[in-house]
Amino acid sequence: MKLDGRRESSNVEDRRGMSGAGKAGVGLGGVAIIAIITLLMGGNLGDVFQNVVQSGGLTQATESSYEPTAENEALAKFSRQILASTEDVWSQYFRKMGLGTYKNPTLVLYTGATSTACGTGQAAMGPFYCSADEKLYIDLSFFSSMKRQLGADGDFAYAYVIAHEVGHHVQHVLGTLGQAHQQMARMSKAQANRVSVRIELQADFYAGIWAHYENSLFDSIEDGDLEEAIRCASVIGDDYLQKKSQGYAVEESFTHGTAAQRMRWLKKGMQTGDIRQGNTFQLEDSQL
Repeated sequence: MKLDGRRESSNVEDRRGMSGAGKAGVGLGGVAIIAIITLLMGGNLGDVFQNVVQSGGLTQATESSYEPTAENEALAKFSRQILASTEDVWSQYFRKMGLGTYKNPTLVLYTGATSTACGTGQAAMGPFYCSADEKLYIDLSFFSSMKRQLGADGDFAYAYVIAHEVGHHVQHVLGTLGQAHQQMARMSKAQANRVSVRIELQADFYAGIWAHYENSLFDSIEDGDLEEAIRCASVIGDDYLQKKSQGYAVEESFTHGTAAQRMRWLKKGMQTGDIRQGNTFQLEDSQL
């Protein structure tokens, strides 16, 4: 992905190395990912629980001792550039489509754990968006975990992760996310999971829209970039993650969609660039 000379967003809070203490908003299946990592390293389900609940507390640095690596600094710059790109794309797209004014979210970079308006965010849960404070949260070590444990690598795969979380912000700005959460509060767990899948697939679709116009505006997508993002979408599908961690998948527990669904909606956004074609809430389960 060609980003040389591109601007970096100023809507960033850098909390790396600061003390913090998890639950969080909408994410990319981080709990499932940490489960995979723990099990592949020889742990059991009890270890998974301990890592999800306590991760960050044992490993996070204090503000005085933390020193980011060169790789971490490069990822931070990359994240600021991708956020800037989403600002450019979505502000122009909102004007073009008569959707009102796009309000930029804030990106929070942190290590281990941090406080949010949605509760305590932890690295073990992966990147997530909190609509209560309109911020997306990323511990940059997540990208290393993607590469090592899931085989999802490449700058465009990382960009897709950020664009997906920004997609949740777009849902929030348009009112979709709040309406969906209100519905989920009145439903059974199984019903709420089905709504959650629609939320996530639409965020994938919005990430695809971003990619469509990112390339149109900046001619930045290179050979292999799209394959990186699609590969990433496939390995964070609920069915793939569950089969990898426990050998089988339980459809009723899906909250983000299958690998095939996530790839399909990402590609649809890339191909159409048309937000009107991404209303996942109006479709039957079989149509997703």
